[in-house]
Amino acid sequence: MMKELKNVQPALHLEEEEIKRLKEIAKELRVWIIRMLQQAGSGHPGGSLSAIDILTVLYFHTMRHRPQEPEWPLRDRFILSKGHGVPALYAVLAKSGYFPMEELLSLRKITSRLQGHPVVNTVPGIEASTGSLGQGLSIAQGIALASKMDGSLYRVYCMIGDGESQEGQIWETAMSAPKFSLDNLVVFLDYNKGQIDGHVHQIMDLEPLVEKWTAFNWHVQEIDGHDMAKILSALDKTKGNVGKPHLIIAHTVKGKGVSFMENNIDWHGKAPNSEEAERAIKEIEKIEIN
Repeated sequence: MMKELKNVQPALHLEEEEIKRLKEIAKELRVWIIRMLQQAGSGHPGGSLSAIDILTVLYFHTMRHRPQEPEWPLRDRFILSKGHGVPALYAVLAKSGYFPMEELLSLRKITSRLQGHPVVNTVPGIEASTGSLGQGLSIAQGIALASKMDGSLYRVYCMIGDGESQEGQIWETAMSAPKFSLDNLVVFLDYNKGQIDGHVHQIMDLEPLVEKWTAFNWHVQEIDGHDMAKILSALDKTKGNVGKPHLIIAHTVKGKGVSFMENNIDWHGKAPNSEEAERAIKEIEKIEIN
């Protein structure tokens, strides 16, 4: 028994250290998101802050990618279908080394590479132009199918929004991806329950989500999208389930980390002014990492 404990304890320690590292990165990137949006004077803080924990795990733990070789053929691909959340994607790309962190402050400027939605062939690491809601998941499916045809050389990760999931094209992919047994496709639903017009359940309720996607023959999991350990565990489980595409329903908080933005629809697509940004950054910096 003592021998088994000696084997387990170092592994638990390493996991705790990794989770702490990921939390620290996400905390730093939350600050950058606020700075970017304040400098731009426009953009989408709510959905960027709800997504950043998941993107942090993907880019700094799970995905195979090479910032110094963005076109590496064996890289895993990530598609941000909810393209308005691109400040979170720019933040992880810059932190990974695809371009300088200082460039983040050029968000949405006329001469900037960092526009308000992802644009392919401009910023290294952007795999597809997205923002027309519903289309990114179809793109991800196509890339995953190409990987399958080439011998499953890489995995494809995609993030969709909950308001976006009211689009019919999302459900066309929900129907077709299982037909092609795309078990190399992992989709996160950023379920922050808010969209520009109001709360999702009031605009067009998505429930029962688990039952719907399961009925379409997906491998479905439901997690807290801000719990690093649960995000990691869910991703591990996708590797052990073959023959089906994967959906991870991540319950998140719109504007996570900033009290006056959390669950507040007003902050779906409004940038903070200088005073609001200063207040938000102070709140984020007080977040304890344990």
